[in-house]
Amino acid sequence: MSSNREFDNPYPDFAPGREVFKPGTSELKDDIVKQLQENIVKLLKKLEDGLKGEVDWHDYSVYTGTTGIAFLYLHLMNSVHDTGQSKDYMKKAIWFIEKPLASLKGRRLSFMCGDLGPLALGAVLYKRVGMDRESKDLIKRVEKLHKDVIPLDNDLPDEFLFGRVGYLFSLLFIKKHLGEDAIDTAIVKKVVASVVKSGRHLAQKENRNSILMYMWHEKHYLGAAHGLSGILYMLLQAQEYLSAGDLKDLIKPSVDYIMALKFDSGNFPSSLSNSTDRLVHWCHGAPGVIHLAAVAYKVFGDEKYLQAARECGEVIWKRGLLQKGYGICHGVSGNAYAFLLLFQLTHEEKYAYRAVKFAEWCYDYGKHGCRTPDRPLSLFEGLAGTVYFLNDLLHPEQAAFPAFQLF
Repeated sequence: MSSNREFDNPYPDFAPGREVFKPGTSELKDDIVKQLQENIVKLLKKLEDGLKGEVDWHDYSVYTGTTGIAFLYLHLMNSVHDTGQSKDYMKKAIWFIEKPLASLKGRRLSFMCGDLGPLALGAVLYKRVGMDRESKDLIKRVEKLHKDVIPLDNDLPDEFLFGRVGYLFSLLFIKKHLGEDAIDTAIVKKVVASVVKSGRHLAQKENRNSILMYMWHEKHYLGAAHGLSGILYMLLQAQEYLSAGDLKDLIKPSVDYIMALKFDSGNFPSSLSNSTDRLVHWCHGAPGVIHLAAVAYKVFGDEKYLQAARECGEVIWKRGLLQKGYGICHGVSGNAYAFLLLFQLTHEEKYAYRAVKFAEWCYDYGKHGCRTPDRPLSLFEGLAGTVYFLNDLLHPEQAAFPAFQLF
């Protein structure tokens, strides 16, 4: 092992003779597809065998709970052509979300770790099976919660897992799956404005170099889960609700502020108070910041953001086989999405190759001596997330980081 956090990468890097695509296409070779499909079946069976035991219905989050399992089944359903199998996946998705929807406890106003996950996903699932009235009722519940999100005089943070942009994601998620008219645009604009106002207020109060700044648990986090990069990423995914002036004068300089904090290795600190180059996770480090660099490149067209994304990719290739495990949040599957993102930006086969190699590592799930997560079957810590990634890899051009990446 290279450290107590990651394994040495045993794979040779991409070179002629190591192609993963059929000549002249972006379709994976048949043998790679076969391996992926076999391991998806194997690991999905392992997941479902585990779920036959007692399900913890108290945790209904997307992050570690039952809604995350429903999210996986929706993803699987969208990727199969067999009608019978699709119906089976839909049935399972609804089974994992109906009970939570009947007993929401008013927890947290975010998609990933709060009531908004079941509400938003439930609206999408119900619409898909023709339960239009039930879907609309859930959307109304989602919209009604904006009154608790917009005020800045409450204790709601702005970060993604538990805060305002987690609520913003819920609105954008429903719009993506059910159409632009599914959510009141005025609500989206108010939430975006509230996030921007909050960031400007703290930056001015603390006299920060960044125009926007945010805190969570008394720290200025920088990563995707709790920090500045995740907040900016979500605002850029909602760019149509920002003025050209806000994009140019507020968002872009704040993105540049983060990019200037990069370590020589290509990685990023977890917070302003931490100068240690340790964490190479989606939640803290380059595997999360790369999403911000990528969307900044798409929005602003500046090559420096593409270069920043490439540099993130290099540190992830070197240090991304994590001892923490195979999950999405802080594991190999989440890190592999960086390569799929780079492939989509550049169409360079080496990035698809790297994603395939990280997938091969996941084929030996549980055999590397990694730590066992607290929620070993879950979407963001455990096995469900790995199944999600392997299934996404079947179509590299369309792959998207779950419950985070919208376009």
